[in-house]
Amino acid sequence: MAVRTQFENNSDIGVFSKLTNSYCLVAVGGSTNFYSVFEAELGDVIPIIHTTIGGTRIVGRLCAGNRHGLLVPFSTTDQELQHLRNSLPDSVALQRIEERLSALGNVIACNDHVALVHPEVDRETEEIIADVLKVEVFRQTVADNVLVGSYCALSNQGGLVHPKTSVQDQDELSSLLQIPLVAGTVNRGSDVIGAGLVVNDWCAFTGLETTATEISVIEATFKLQGQQSTAVIGEMRDALIDNWA
Repeated sequence: MAVRTQFENNSDIGVFSKLTNSYCLVAVGGSTNFYSVFEAELGDVIPIIHTTIGGTRIVGRLCAGNRHGLLVPFSTTDQELQHLRNSLPDSVALQRIEERLSALGNVIACNDHVALVHPEVDRETEEIIADVLKVEVFRQTVADNVLVGSYCALSNQGGLVHPKTSVQDQDELSSLLQIPLVAGTVNRGSDVIGAGLVVNDWCAFTGLETTATEISVIEATFKLQGQQSTAVIGEMRDALIDNWA
């Protein structure tokens, strides 16, 4: 199911956390309430790792990962890297990469099988993404935005993309990713999906400002309550984005 929470009065929880099927990273220094929301849903299943990256708390925007691996930017300190290695499951590969576009969470969107990346990432970085995360890599944009990680959220069940993504783009991305995609918003109309939502195959966390309609779209899109009905998605999506038309 989808759960609403916030980090120090900020609904952009995707900036301060990273969720995959085998681990969850959260920024240090948040309220106990923020951590307890994650622990209630994930505590018995996957490790919840409290960390900083490069001395900052914006862990969700600086790293990218899936159940196979975790990529962190070159600004990550040796101490942070050691802490992550000690805390992550043994099956998860950890790699620090030198990349000019160092906010990896903004430039890489991935699930366990496929990754969309910023059109200008280095060729070497692209190969590392493919090796460490064990994914096929595609250079793409979402609704003409190069920051693919910011404007979409993906799981193995489905994906939520920027509300202005054209039907043609959705179809193209959907066939690349081999998952159904829905255009929508989070946090009462925010189009920065990656900042307001973290999701894996069985649960999602979204900002406290997210409306009931947006929650319904998220749960239907990511199949978090077994809702297969396309009618539900279609109806909710129309309600959400008719003002964009």
